[in-house]
Amino acid sequence: MTTTPGAGADRAPRRGRRVILWRHGQTSWNVERRFQGTTDVELTETGVTQARRAARLLASLRPDAIVASDLQRAANTAAELAALTGLDITRDEALRETYAGVWQGLTHDEIIARHGEEYAAWKRGEPVRRGGGELETEVADRAAPVVLRHADKLPEDGTLVVVSHGGTIRTTIGRLLGLEPHDWESLGGLSNCCWSVLGQGARGWRLLEHNAGTLPEPVLGDDD
Repeated sequence: MTTTPGAGADRAPRRGRRVILWRHGQTSWNVERRFQGTTDVELTETGVTQARRAARLLASLRPDAIVASDLQRAANTAAELAALTGLDITRDEALRETYAGVWQGLTHDEIIARHGEEYAAWKRGEPVRRGGGELETEVADRAAPVVLRHADKLPEDGTLVVVSHGGTIRTTIGRLLGLEPHDWESLGGLSNCCWSVLGQGARGWRLLEHNAGTLPEPVLGDDD
């Protein structure tokens, strides 16, 4: 039996669409363990360096589109990848971090001291409006559709990079994977400028990588 060179190449398995959810670089409030939420805090010099390093790695994956939170710590992280790829950035406020009312601006220790019962209930997986702000499910309600809308525009094997925030990324992954909100905590937080990768499979989205991009670093963020 003889075969023609290249025969069957058109039947090679498709990789499918991928979504890379990339957390912004370090801010001074991350270092201080101060809850940022929707407060527009800029990157530190270390955060800019993190973004440039990660952008070089992500550019090698040849993304087709970039969408980012409009908060400057995410938008400026995304700009480092845009500079390498030539892609435009679509900014969307629906990708902002969780609004947390009076928690915003407080350190982790201050939150525990002033709102300890509320914090404990949230960590138990109860639906809590931290600081009088948003529920995690409400964050997923606004962010996940943005990701899906942009993913639907990708070519068959295309890659979308979503630049957002630790809490928003966690809730979005939980929603896209079909996990119950109580179980979203099982997804560990992302370190600054690390990312998770979702792949589109026959039965929906699958988690291919989580907290990728560096050696293990402390997770300093609002979802801790």
